[in-house]
Amino acid sequence: MMNDALTRLKDNLSYGETVVVATSGGPDSMALLYLVTTLKAKLNLNIVAAHVNHKMRPESDDEAIMVNNFCSQNGISCEIMTIDHYNDDNFHNDARLKRYDFFAKCVKKCQAKHLLTAHHGDDLMETIIMRLVRGASFKGYAGFEEKIIKNDYTILRPLITYTKDEILTFVKQKKIPYAVDKSNDKDVYTRNRIRKYVLPSLKSEDQNVHQKFYKFSKTIELYSRYIDKESLKILNKIYQNNILDIPAFQKLDEIFQGRIVNLILEQIYQDDLMLITDVHTDSLIKMLMSEKPNQVLNLPNHKKAVKAYNHFTIENEKLKQAYQFEFTDFQVLPNKKILERQNESNDNSNYTCRLNSQELALPLYIRTKKPGDKMAIKGLKGTKKIKDIFIDEKIPTEERALWPILTDSTDQILWLPGLKKSKFDKQKDENYDIIVKYH
Repeated sequence: MMNDALTRLKDNLSYGETVVVATSGGPDSMALLYLVTTLKAKLNLNIVAAHVNHKMRPESDDEAIMVNNFCSQNGISCEIMTIDHYNDDNFHNDARLKRYDFFAKCVKKCQAKHLLTAHHGDDLMETIIMRLVRGASFKGYAGFEEKIIKNDYTILRPLITYTKDEILTFVKQKKIPYAVDKSNDKDVYTRNRIRKYVLPSLKSEDQNVHQKFYKFSKTIELYSRYIDKESLKILNKIYQNNILDIPAFQKLDEIFQGRIVNLILEQIYQDDLMLITDVHTDSLIKMLMSEKPNQVLNLPNHKKAVKAYNHFTIENEKLKQAYQFEFTDFQVLPNKKILERQNESNDNSNYTCRLNSQELALPLYIRTKKPGDKMAIKGLKGTKKIKDIFIDEKIPTEERALWPILTDSTDQILWLPGLKKSKFDKQKDENYDIIVKYH
């Protein structure tokens, strides 16, 4: 029994290596820890059990003690982390992030080559069904992979072809200690409902249905790898420095458009990819194909997608607040630019402005745009809205929020640095006593 799991372990583990086993204390992880222990002497393994005490149930401390005792009895190192508080409103998401961060630290600390997790066939079925119901990327419909190669180590799931019942039978036969998480019986969680009501129905049709899901998962992975290989070639050409070339994207075949978007999301979200649904990917593709030049879409984990004319990027959401400063001689601006008084200048571009203080109400001010802002453009009759100047100059929406505007104390707009000068700007041969440079 469990011969497939033992074969996977033997095929992947090397003689004398250190291996970290994610051990919750449940029957799945205890079965896995037991199996690795049976290979300890044969492969001269250094085994480290990594346990997280979530402190969410009265039994949590007892489970940590049980795992530690099993390790002591079997000559296994045990690393335990206790979580005292959670930062995220989504407990399961925050707990998973903390858990895998702890596992990664254990792997690094022990210089391990493998992290073993006890995900099994029922887990795979539940994950696939959940993603089919809520929507996911094509690759996401595969559930989770049997093996994931990280930068410095590999995650391996040797129990992926076994059902929960088979694992429970195994631990009882071998008299392996384990704990039961009663919260798994609560119908409030989607996964629990699928586990309690959907899986039994599927198994009644075919007791080996988990093998069909496993084959489905492997097929998706196979096709996904090919699409990924071709998509990566395209991605490297049209996505550089975290900026996507929208016109090039729009020329792609539909299947590559979807995969390109998902590859970008995978790079950004990594282990948080489960937060992304097909609603997000569909919305992003719709944004990219839209004729609207500037758009913003909020995404999970305080990120946002920004479309600015021919460019698209996903960035961390930042609070961009309006500002106003009195300007004297020198000012570093929130957009990292500088406004500076000059004694003299030969520059006639929009980056230098000459003013006559006798025509203005001092002091001068630097501020961000306000609704309805207008400026009397140099050389033109009448006024023009600042908003329209931004549009004409194709300034991305995100940059407009912090773009400086120079005014006098009556709030009369004198200059839109780098873009347009007002009627108050002077030529070199006219009277002026103020020179300001934007750089």
